Amino acid sequence: MNIAIALLILSLLIFFHEWGHFIAARAFGIKVERFSIGFGKMLISKRFGDTDWVISLIPLGGYVKMKGQSDSNPLEKSYDSDSYNSKTPLQRILILLAGPFANLFVAFSLYFTLSQMGTYLSPLFDYSHYISPTIGAFSDDSPAERAGLKVGDRVLTIDGIEVERWDDIKSIIESKDGNNLRFTLLRGGEKLEFDIRPTLKSLKNRFGEVVERKVVGIAPDIPNEKLQFSPIEGLKFAYHETLNASTLIFQSIQKLITGAVSSKELGGVISIVDITAKATESGIAVLILFTALISVNLGILNLLPIPALDGGHIAFNLYEAITKRHPDENIMYRLTIIGWIILLGLMALGIYNDINRIVG
Repeated sequence: MNIAIALLILSLLIFFHEWGHFIAARAFGIKVERFSIGFGKMLISKRFGDTDWVISLIPLGGYVKMKGQSDSNPLEKSYDSDSYNSKTPLQRILILLAGPFANLFVAFSLYFTLSQMGTYLSPLFDYSHYISPTIGAFSDDSPAERAGLKVGDRVLTIDGIEVERWDDIKSIIESKDGNNLRFTLLRGGEKLEFDIRPTLKSLKNRFGEVVERKVVGIAPDIPNEKLQFSPIEGLKFAYHETLNASTLIFQSIQKLITGAVSSKELGGVISIVDITAKATESGIAVLILFTALISVNLGILNLLPIPALDGGHIAFNLYEAITKRHPDENIMYRLTIIGWIILLGLMALGIYNDINRIVG
């Protein structure tokens, strides 16, 4: 049952992605010949208006087939007034951006929904952005504890810079070059000041890399109650988390390309379905968080400049907009074939890693 829910969620996110393309294409007067969820053999096909609405056998993606445009054959073109190729490069770029934008909007909406439900702290979002700068614990051999700080102290300023949230503490400490930092604290209604000398410590970041960080050895007082947001605060929460998830995905791609993160960490559709199925067992809040993260993934990954993805088509149209001439059709065809090879290779690697993890 949980796997069926996971597949339904993935299909819905693909639907919204393709719906973005569909709405933008129709807004520019382009005929959409097919709207498909999945690839391969057609299981269900219904025609409404000028469009065939299809559900196909392999639920690993989807596509919108516009008149005069084909990923499988980039040489297939039409210049009729209702075709994709009759539009300006800017219009085509807007159509291509509409799919990823739809996924980011879905994620934003899910994060906003979660904010209005109330949510417990979770590693699936940047919770340090939402908790107060109140000390809850000390690390072993903590410079802050040696200086006289206590559990329950609230950090007000560091070297005169105001601290509003816990994540301010980390950013301020890392930005300072001096040996000693002046902490102003609130303890039992009284303001106190302490000089603390940070130490360098080797820590693992979220990508598993060992990095040197300046620390003072304090941990936050994490509340047990739900975070509650007003509608305005909820909009800020949704914006911040959508931006945070997008940044995380861009950083992950960069780490994979540079080799900082092993290609063994790359997951495929099996991992997505498996983790989503497990998320359904953890309650609606975790499921919403993970669904939002997948939606951001779909949006951002489709912007990669790989032919056959939205980002590849955007690159071709940017070339045309800048040079005022069409890309060479033979080169486009070869690049598209290469793009499909890269894409299928990445999918195969993801599935291979998934199977290894399951067997392991």
